[in-house]
Amino acid sequence: MRPSRRAVLTSATAAAVSATSTAAAAQRRRHPRTGFERLAQDGYTLLDGQKVGIVTNPTGITRDVRHIVDVMHGDNRVDLRAVFGPEHGFRGTAQAGGSEGRYDDPATGLPVYDTYLKSGRPLADVFTASGIDTVVFDIQDVGARFYTYIWTLYDCMEAAGLAGKRFVVLDRPNPVTGRAALGPVLHKEFATFVGRQPIAQAHGMTVAELARLFNGEFLTEPVPLETVTMPGWKRSDFYDHSGLPWVPPSPNMPTPETALVYSGTCLFEGTNLSEGRGTTRPFELLGAEGVDRHWAAAANELALPGVRFREAYFAPTFSKFQGRTVGGVQLHVHDRAAFDPVRTGIALLVTAKQVWSGFAWRPDNWIDKLTGSARVRTMIDAGADTDEVVAGWQEDLAAFRRMRRKYLHYR
Repeated sequence: MRPSRRAVLTSATAAAVSATSTAAAAQRRRHPRTGFERLAQDGYTLLDGQKVGIVTNPTGITRDVRHIVDVMHGDNRVDLRAVFGPEHGFRGTAQAGGSEGRYDDPATGLPVYDTYLKSGRPLADVFTASGIDTVVFDIQDVGARFYTYIWTLYDCMEAAGLAGKRFVVLDRPNPVTGRAALGPVLHKEFATFVGRQPIAQAHGMTVAELARLFNGEFLTEPVPLETVTMPGWKRSDFYDHSGLPWVPPSPNMPTPETALVYSGTCLFEGTNLSEGRGTTRPFELLGAEGVDRHWAAAANELALPGVRFREAYFAPTFSKFQGRTVGGVQLHVHDRAAFDPVRTGIALLVTAKQVWSGFAWRPDNWIDKLTGSARVRTMIDAGADTDEVVAGWQEDLAAFRRMRRKYLHYR
């Protein structure tokens, strides 16, 4: 007897629902667990008997967008005693180059200490005064050497060692993948808070991997370090594969797409062009008064992989050219796997200098702090093209990649 049409449809519908459910379950299994998720699921046993302080900011959240400080403070298995805020502050209210100072958190009553621009013995004294035994670090990084949270990590590790404290890093994804290190490597004589140690401009590591590298290569006295890694994270994963909500790590990092371009276009901080601060697309919009359509045309002629450039006009609400209309480009990344942010940033510097007679570096040579040496600036000034500039850092980069390999945890 043949089945009825309704039975066939019902069977097909059930199969479709089952396939969808299976796919959804597979996707859920594919999402990595953050370091904090593992810590909490293990009942915080890593922190048993410890007075705990945590270095974090608005990105320290759970998958259901609760802040981990609130979660830990409400759990009697954790003796949370203090919070330490980085640049922009624990609650993230300060702009670039600022912090929130010392205060008591209204939600929990916990003392919040300011770590920004503190290092060495002064920061160790902050840890000692807080009365803690263990420092926990949980902040979302964006994968660029000059994004200061990784140097907050470094400084806090060093200070914790001086103060005799344990250090625990709760890992989170590198939002732009961990596939490769890219760009120039810092030269030690150019070390600042936007680059303490010789790593690549786009390091391609997670914060837990970086902590291991810092401990193994750069800290004079390694700190007692434990890292809580992320089961399920792969080096090829972009942020959307994590299933985590995005919280801006700083006021001018509104989306994962911003992070994708940032390690290249942040170089425009070192010029007299706007890097898009004061717009809704910081680091994706670049420009200055007097720049016209020729810049986008010159950049598109290079046929850089994964990206196109649109002639754009905008009026920043703060920072460079506040309230004035400027011309420039907007980056549109159409193939993020092929896109090389650092090479693209260099190409945009080279073409901006070629097409706009008003191009200039910041008088303090901030570009050298961002790129890690004077080489990029002097080569561009001498008329080098993009390929020549990129070739100039390959030997240093190869050496860093060899060193980095020892500290990579994920495949």
